[in-house]
Amino acid sequence: MPDQKLPFSGVKVLDLTHARAGPTAVRLLSDWGADTIKIEQPAATSTDKGSILGARNGFDLQNLHRNKKSLTINLKSGEGKKIFFDLVKRSDVIVENFRSQTKNRLGVDYQSCADINPRIIYGSLSGFGQDGPYDNRPGVDQILQGMGGLMSVTGLPGQGPVRVGIPICDLTSGMFLGFGLAAALFERESSGKGQWVQTSLLQAIIAMMDFQAARFLKDGEVPKQAGNDHPTGVPTGVFPTADGHINIAAAGEVLFRRFCDAVGLSDLYKDTRFDTYEGRSSNRVELNAEIAKVTATQSSEYWVEMMQDVGVPCGPIYDMGEVFNDPQVKHLKMAWPMANATGEFPVVRTPLAMSRTNVGNAVRLPTPELGEHTEQILKELGYDDVVITDLKKRNVI
Repeated sequence: MPDQKLPFSGVKVLDLTHARAGPTAVRLLSDWGADTIKIEQPAATSTDKGSILGARNGFDLQNLHRNKKSLTINLKSGEGKKIFFDLVKRSDVIVENFRSQTKNRLGVDYQSCADINPRIIYGSLSGFGQDGPYDNRPGVDQILQGMGGLMSVTGLPGQGPVRVGIPICDLTSGMFLGFGLAAALFERESSGKGQWVQTSLLQAIIAMMDFQAARFLKDGEVPKQAGNDHPTGVPTGVFPTADGHINIAAAGEVLFRRFCDAVGLSDLYKDTRFDTYEGRSSNRVELNAEIAKVTATQSSEYWVEMMQDVGVPCGPIYDMGEVFNDPQVKHLKMAWPMANATGEFPVVRTPLAMSRTNVGNAVRLPTPELGEHTEQILKELGYDDVVITDLKKRNVI
């Protein structure tokens, strides 16, 4: 742990999130110093028979909920709600990803919290938004991959819709909400007022379709599947080697000529089929075939090293084991050590670095056990042992 304070040190966060998108937003604040309390249902009153994230000590939940404390309270009980609002009074940020109407039914919506603490910043993440015709639909990653247009451009031409291999709507909506919460905290420094910050999986994936979405909005062109080929850069894509495949990005006149000269295909840029961008685009299949004949003669490592020498973007195609064995990945320390009661293991490091207020070489707080900090937090609020014991007996906490 570095000696200096982290950027969000002193910021108190109440985490009402579940699944993946909401926790991704909270993780951005928690990793960078926020004092985060994850509010969960007491085991005795929970109706959750299994998490989409797997076991409590499984890789997914451990990776998502590090740098937090855990408090169990039953928000459906009056006493549990009182504890929650006691915490709201002293908090800076609340984050939730219920369906849009659930928080109103529970009485923990933005206005209810702002009435108690006008400085509160309340972050909401849903599938489709907080209002509108779809506001209370359940929204999960793959549904939104389809509705946001992503599956229509993923996969090989004519293959039919293909899901992206990561929960990209969850992750990006969480990142957008995290940015919004940071922006609201910054704005509060001048206004003194909190506000409601909202995004959704649908908004996030449309924003992530940036290139294809702008293409449609400006030119009216509906992008199609392009497989491993870049939708407009030619030649850019996946090419076979003697022992696997590599990515090569040799689009543009300068890079194309440089690439052709390096691999002994100088005749290509003199060929009337390929001597202009338009020609290369129209005859892409033929161009890729000519390049593949050459790349298939040598190993991936050979071509990656050669392309670095001549200044053409090129890289290997890794599985996850190969990713974490790469020397640059090791240098960046993307496997971040975390120690809990079961031992030490790595999680995925935050991808940001700062020169002065940087995170440490290990996770500050391991992912907590269910309710691990309940007594500690309640005592900080002024509850004594007798009251805490009684609340436990009645499944309020």
